Amino acid sequence: MDALAGIRVIDLSHVIAGPTASHYLALQGAEVIKVENPRTGDILRHGVRDRLDEAITVGFAAINGGKKSLAIDLKEPRCRDALMALVRTADVFIENFRPGAVARLGFDHAAVKAARPDIVYASISGFGQEGAWGGRAAYDHVVQSAVGMSMMQGVDGGEPMKVGFPVIDTATGMIGAQAILAALIRRLRFGAGAYLDISMAQAALQLMWPEAARAAAGGGDAPRVGNRGFSGSPGASTFRCADGWISTAANTARQFRIFCTVVGVPEVLQDLTLLDLDALARGAGFVVPVDRERLQAILEAAIARMPAADLEAQLAAQDVPCARLVTLAEFVRRATSENLLTLPQRRTAYAQGTLVDFGAGVKADRADGQALAPAPRLGQHTAALLAEAGLTPAEIAALAGDGRARV
Repeated sequence: MDALAGIRVIDLSHVIAGPTASHYLALQGAEVIKVENPRTGDILRHGVRDRLDEAITVGFAAINGGKKSLAIDLKEPRCRDALMALVRTADVFIENFRPGAVARLGFDHAAVKAARPDIVYASISGFGQEGAWGGRAAYDHVVQSAVGMSMMQGVDGGEPMKVGFPVIDTATGMIGAQAILAALIRRLRFGAGAYLDISMAQAALQLMWPEAARAAAGGGDAPRVGNRGFSGSPGASTFRCADGWISTAANTARQFRIFCTVVGVPEVLQDLTLLDLDALARGAGFVVPVDRERLQAILEAAIARMPAADLEAQLAAQDVPCARLVTLAEFVRRATSENLLTLPQRRTAYAQGTLVDFGAGVKADRADGQALAPAPRLGQHTAALLAEAGLTPAEIAALAGDGRARV
């Protein structure tokens, strides 16, 4: 929507969480200046597969499209001075160094605020800027372990299991972008900047908020449900079919009656040793099993004889939520080639391939919107930005000559 056109973001973050936050700002039209080490750049540039261009992997391009790369050595005083000159023109400053590290470079909140009093300053870290864990290093799966997320996956008595992608990193970026947007609106209305302490641990609790609130209220841990649905209904689970797997969510009495009929076991609907028939007759709330294990075994045996696609089609035709289990690659292939769902699609060409961009997760004004410009090569915009900061061509050449800047 380009709502942030004219907003300048200085982004000192790297890898996933911080760059994801600035990615969402770029998607809304902000100018994002990505500050990188001139020798190595963001570590995400250097994957061993899916390369789109020189030092640009698909993973890097996915969250860094449309940004500018300023590759300078922040241990060099002239480079720090140049960055501070750019800070004076900025609206947002993002960093995800470990607490205390950015202060040693001279870009903590106090220093940046002194240069730009109404700056929206976002510090992104593993566990926040306060407390005994404030200085701990963090990666996604480590935080999943620390906050109890990995122990929620799987079944009781089984081993812990992390979520299969960096869910907390991504959520941290999304929450960071939302907080920055709110701070920008507050600044627009009242003129005040903001200091935002955003952590991966906080983001994880946001993802788990019902369970986290229950635990905080003294309710303890929720049971580990594995591949069952959260409702507790016997029709809300994941079943093996004759040729694959299917997840169903036959939660209500109506849905469960259809479910049992389609899978060929309507007799369980009359068996009071298997179901709370009074609750089923009332039709309020979710279906309540009496003997979950025996009922599960009956349903599993019936479904094991059925092709997954046929079962999916029959249940979906009668409005029972369900889906065959597929890989991400299969879903993306179908979603981008068939008209299955609302899904903005934009394409950006690179020297060695094309990046498909799904936008910001929303289709605005019924349009897919414009694709972002390609992610920058390391140092692609250094010379122009240093010139804007007041450096002469000779100074820029000197910095580039000995590796303190990359142009």
